[in-house]
Amino acid sequence: MSEIPESLLYTSEHEWIREEDDGVLTVGVTDHAQESLGDVTFVELPDIGQSFERNAVFGVVESVKAASDLFMPVSGEIVATNDGLNDSPEKVNDDPYQEGWMIKVKASEDSVEKGLLDAAGYAAEIS
Repeated sequence: MSEIPESLLYTSEHEWIREEDDGVLTVGVTDHAQESLGDVTFVELPDIGQSFERNAVFGVVESVKAASDLFMPVSGEIVATNDGLNDSPEKVNDDPYQEGWMIKVKASEDSVEKGLLDAAGYAAEIS
């Protein structure tokens, strides 16, 4: 059974979103996604300062099974990326909700939660 923390928001494309105290959003892939991918071997992330619209592809996760696009959960600007994934992409498998985070985003939307799922909604989506 996949771990689905109650405190996060989710997308149908298996990204999670955590709002930090400063309003920045931290984004990664869910436990369910990393289980489906298998061993992650490479993560391609965008450059800091790039802006993306909601649902645009912002990166790629490669695993022993497949390469999968990463989708932006909100419109906004990339303010940080997890450089630790360059040398240790397995962090996505080992700790998807903490050490395996991918990007931090400054949202350009007022309603960040629009179109996102809570934990119960995401659990229903993957069951």
